[in-house]
Amino acid sequence: MNQKIAFAMISGALALPMAAHASDGTITFNGAIEAQTCTISVNGGNQDATVQLPTVAASTLSTKGNTAGATNFTIALSDCAGKATQVRSFFEAGPNVDSASGNLRNNGAAGNVQVQLLNSDGVVLQAGNESQRSNAASALTDGAATLVYGAQYYATGQATAGDVQTSVTYSIDYL
Repeated sequence: MNQKIAFAMISGALALPMAAHASDGTITFNGAIEAQTCTISVNGGNQDATVQLPTVAASTLSTKGNTAGATNFTIALSDCAGKATQVRSFFEAGPNVDSASGNLRNNGAAGNVQVQLLNSDGVVLQAGNESQRSNAASALTDGAATLVYGAQYYATGQATAGDVQTSVTYSIDYL
């Protein structure tokens, strides 16, 4: 009797449709980890630095969209090792970034003011926006490159007097 039940179960299992499984391809991932990238300097100082914007009159920032105090700064890379031939920076999203504009929120007492980042041609950069990565990269020459950027005040309304203080985190893309 047990043999009849076992035979019936095996016969039933064999009658079930069989699913076909086949490999369609393989994906291989390759990468590299560099021990040392570059020495970084902002405006000739350390990799963490302060860029001093000029003092401007609140009246120059009286209307939303007004800008003032454009100031250049540099990110210099030296002693670059590895296979990269080009570099560019990326200003990351973070707690000080206004997600709507990509400008940097002011943490100081001045009202209706943000800090706006600019590329070397004066074109506005939106911190945290991946489109920054489509900007032209700078060539590494003898293991060095200098990236030029700007920052300026940006009025979100009629500015009021006070200090302006903000910050942004940046990273370097090695290409």
